[in-house]
Amino acid sequence: MFRPGISPPGTDAEEEQPRPVEDARQPTAAERVRTLAQSSVSALLTIPGAEPDLREPGAGVPEARTVTPDGDVLLLVPADSLEARVSSYAQDDDLAAVMEITDVAPVSVPHRLRGRAWVAGWLTPVRGEDRAVCARLLAEAAPYAPVAGTSRRMLRLEVGEAYVDDLWGEEAVEPDDFAAAAPDPLAAHEAELLQHLAAAHQEQVRGLCACQGWEQAVPLALDRFGLRVRGWSGTGPCMDARFDFTEPVGTVAELRHAMHTLFAAGG
Repeated sequence: MFRPGISPPGTDAEEEQPRPVEDARQPTAAERVRTLAQSSVSALLTIPGAEPDLREPGAGVPEARTVTPDGDVLLLVPADSLEARVSSYAQDDDLAAVMEITDVAPVSVPHRLRGRAWVAGWLTPVRGEDRAVCARLLAEAAPYAPVAGTSRRMLRLEVGEAYVDDLWGEEAVEPDDFAAAAPDPLAAHEAELLQHLAAAHQEQVRGLCACQGWEQAVPLALDRFGLRVRGWSGTGPCMDARFDFTEPVGTVAELRHAMHTLFAAGG
């Protein structure tokens, strides 16, 4: 059961999203949350009972984040932020916190909100000898982000529960599953790849969906298993179509071959 601590999902934008009806191979819920947690898409960190003043620019928004091999979420925040101040003396399970991640399509389509994930747990500062290891992990994940020091603090979110509501559906994720999951290997390149497909391969994408009779067809999401395209005509509702790769891909080079095969089959 989904425990208290994470606000239940459900917004007008989410309810309007087309849901998959095809029997497609797909990432697990844990993999989807892990992918979003390690991505650069928008995230908001809140501490129940001590919410930041969202009128302040950047309030509650980590400057960098990543996930440790053990499944803890590392966050880099300004030293004078509410999160840094409130958590400065926290120990173990003293301080509950929730990170909400919002995934918006990097291309122009109806209903651009692709999904949300919530990761809840306990927030503590990164202390002692862990600091050097965590600083390296954050630097690898976000090489252009500020570094920890007098003006920045590293925080650790020990995951107690997670939930995802996205193009694949809604599902709770257990902490052990989150820790064991791996992010999608294409995630770091997905935005650039989708924008390239939309700009340079519009006719091939439309060819994949020729049987749908859509006036518009735009690549919406990409993972190691396949491509999702959103299409629509006139004022009618938009719909999604999913195109599986013959084999899961793990690199951009493998993706190029898989896309060539898809486009050749689409004629």
